[in-house]
Amino acid sequence: MPWDTIKLNDGNSIPGIGFGTWKIPKGHETTDEVDQAISVGFSHIDTAQIYRNEEETGKAIRESGLKREEIFITTKYSGMDMLDIETSIKDSLSKLGVSYIDLYLIHHPRVARPDITTAWSEMEALKSAGLVKSIGVSNFGVKELETLLDKAKIKPAVNQIMLQPYVYAEQAPTIDFCNKHGIIVEGYSPLIPVTQLPNGPVTRPLKGAAKRLKATEDQVLLAWARAKGAVILTSSSKKSRLEGYLAAGDLALSEDEIKAIDKAGAKGQRRHYIMKRVKSALPLVCASVVAVALLNHYFACV
Repeated sequence: MPWDTIKLNDGNSIPGIGFGTWKIPKGHETTDEVDQAISVGFSHIDTAQIYRNEEETGKAIRESGLKREEIFITTKYSGMDMLDIETSIKDSLSKLGVSYIDLYLIHHPRVARPDITTAWSEMEALKSAGLVKSIGVSNFGVKELETLLDKAKIKPAVNQIMLQPYVYAEQAPTIDFCNKHGIIVEGYSPLIPVTQLPNGPVTRPLKGAAKRLKATEDQVLLAWARAKGAVILTSSSKKSRLEGYLAAGDLALSEDEIKAIDKAGAKGQRRHYIMKRVKSALPLVCASVVAVALLNHYFACV
């Protein structure tokens, strides 16, 4: 299962695939799922301040019996509870139960307060103090990266972004910029074409590649993301799927298969955008429905 370790621009290394804890319910579910991921062979665990599961993640890591240097931990500054970066990292270290973080990210440009330049200088100070080994960003585009690099003493080691075929054309300028400046791209949500947008334009080339490789469509998506040079983040509560994700490290797509997936993804980009807008509007729609129902009930009673 050759998921290679990738060298970062600061000399440190990162495993080529990681287990993400986003969306895992807070509590024993997090501990159980992280424990399971470690048990099948994941050595890279990704969490964040905003996930509210750092404590449970740390519990699973401690109970794994692995030495600290045998596990790679990523967490993120999300601007929660109005805490500054220095206070946040110390809080994360305490919750995770470790003395240092392997990779610490600014979760989004919007939480880089009061501005990107100042926030990044605070991240650099954490690295200098030995609280973190590597520092990076998440969800930064070209403009934000240019702003950061203009005054940076230390380049971001990583930019963690969504990477799947339906957003690849949109993300390509950011990926190209990162490649040019030696910043590793870390891709989250690579399986969206099969988990949230099935039977779209990408399905046909996925099936074709899966048939040739005797693999599953989700394995093909991981191989596609790997072919883009990205470190991959994925997740599942099912042990068999996690084992399949690790096994996908053996897969190699042909250039024609990669191009076919890229082309189909570009065709489905608008579909992904519409679905994203619909999902973002659902809470407002649901709130409106509830409000109307309550008003109807009120007026029926008076």
